[in-house]
Amino acid sequence: MINKGGYTLKILIIGSGAKEHALAWMFSKSRRISGLYVAPGNAGTDALGTNLSHIDPSDAQAILKACETHQIDYVFAGTETPLAAGVTDVVKEAGYPVFGAPKSSQRLESDRGFARSFMARHDIPHNSYFICSTLEEAEAYIDSQGGNRLVIKRNGLATSREMIDCKDKDCLLNFAREQLKIDPIIIEDHLKGLPITLTVLIDGENYLILPNCSEYTKSEENERGQPTGGMGAICPVPILNQAMHESIISRIVEPTLKGMQEEGLSYQGVLLFSLILHDETATVVDYHVRFNDPATQALLPLIKSDFMDILQALHNHSIASFPLEVSEKSSVAVVLASSGYPSHPEAGKTVTSLPYMGKPEQMLFYGAVDRNEQVLLTTGGRCFTAVGLGTNIQEANERAYALVPEIDFEGKWFRNDIGNKFFE
Repeated sequence: MINKGGYTLKILIIGSGAKEHALAWMFSKSRRISGLYVAPGNAGTDALGTNLSHIDPSDAQAILKACETHQIDYVFAGTETPLAAGVTDVVKEAGYPVFGAPKSSQRLESDRGFARSFMARHDIPHNSYFICSTLEEAEAYIDSQGGNRLVIKRNGLATSREMIDCKDKDCLLNFAREQLKIDPIIIEDHLKGLPITLTVLIDGENYLILPNCSEYTKSEENERGQPTGGMGAICPVPILNQAMHESIISRIVEPTLKGMQEEGLSYQGVLLFSLILHDETATVVDYHVRFNDPATQALLPLIKSDFMDILQALHNHSIASFPLEVSEKSSVAVVLASSGYPSHPEAGKTVTSLPYMGKPEQMLFYGAVDRNEQVLLTTGGRCFTAVGLGTNIQEANERAYALVPEIDFEGKWFRNDIGNKFFE
């Protein structure tokens, strides 16, 4: 039981990104925590707990040894690579309470063909698709679509949004050629509409829906440019009314969870639904069996309940009756990325300035940033997430963007339009 020791719980978070910093921040506010460890962590998580920077997060035996060494009471795995490596299976088998999908359930994310057939079996709204393993198959299918705008993704697990969305046959085939060197690909129709990220905590039988988000995934404003892992998010989505919300629950969430129970795919953790909202209906684009970045950075600051109490209810199979307290405010999260991201992100750039973080309506979560002695250096593509809270999206937008000029490193770039379409 994770209530062992009352208020002396030791938590291990697996991961190193901005969402892990946000999760560590959320855990650090719990009245029940006495120890917080992050493997491997980053410069932001280091200020909240103890980084186990020598640990490979996908090395199940290293994670297990860390649990034994530090007498961990609860393991939180919310990122895709350790889940795909089966870390949660090993940790759970050793007797540690764990948050995260087992390797068997990871198929909902790591095998898009399986996920689409699962949706079809359980009458869950999804896009038409075609899976192919050769370039000849891909070209024949593209030709059969009469020049329509198409989306191509790798069928297997991709750690970022590796996809193409266009009409141009040559561009589609060039992308398909590269991806087919790694995995089969899935080709789908382009869906026009508003992207919605719905984050649902599941205990194997019941569920709790967290505030919904809308993410900005392209590198340029107005959703142009290259796909990225995410350049910003807003929470909650103001146009998602009660009727739409109930329709999504009845047509998508509940049939998915029922199907997971029937097929032996249930677990204690999070299931995230990537949806496209169009014509007052929603279609499932993808399932994710972990938290999303940057949606996590936008939604967690709005949760007022003790995070450990939420996870205790999850562990006790009573999540459906948990009295979740959520702020009435809105949030906007803006990602600051390094030069060359997403294709070839530059690293090793010195962070020369950071804002003074003294206001409760502003937060800064570290991503690909680590410390070399007293110097902060960038280590990858998405380096920081600036978050602002406000009474509405516009006010939250102003507070998030007020932080951006105070964060400086060579090659910094960001989108200027996060949240704009919701108040312009």
